[in-house]
Amino acid sequence: MKTFQRIALMAAAAAVMAGCSSGVKLNDASVEDRNANANATSGVTGVDLTGKDIAPDGGPANVGRVVYFDFDSYVVKADAQGLIDGNARFLKADANRKVVVEGHTDERGGREYNLALGQKRAEAVRRSLNLLGVQDSQVEAVSFGKEKPAVEGANEAAYSQNRRAELSYRR
Repeated sequence: MKTFQRIALMAAAAAVMAGCSSGVKLNDASVEDRNANANATSGVTGVDLTGKDIAPDGGPANVGRVVYFDFDSYVVKADAQGLIDGNARFLKADANRKVVVEGHTDERGGREYNLALGQKRAEAVRRSLNLLGVQDSQVEAVSFGKEKPAVEGANEAAYSQNRRAELSYRR
């Protein structure tokens, strides 16, 4: 009888442990350090801080602010590099400017999973900015998960617009 209880207890513990595992593996984001061999100068050019290149929200004018991601991914795609470069130049030109990178997901998946994925997306963009010379103190990464969709809808077109990281400037 005691052996049966031990086996039942071990089986129950194994079932609980198996139920806790995610089962979904996220790909590991790798961000290339494009400034590894750069000299000590900042290389900031083309940013006019007198007002012409500044949008009403305090961010750069004529530079995108939304990085889109593939399903279940937090890898910054190559097509977002120009957007990240433009925002990095803007931030390096004025060390007092700050940006919050807000990570978002589509509605698929649980709340905790999406909050974690949104945070990884925000952190990937933050790391990309840091590798381009932006000070860590200028960038904050937060996650909203699936709580603030850009587009309502339960189709791939809506999902693709909601898998994003938005750069929101603060003064």
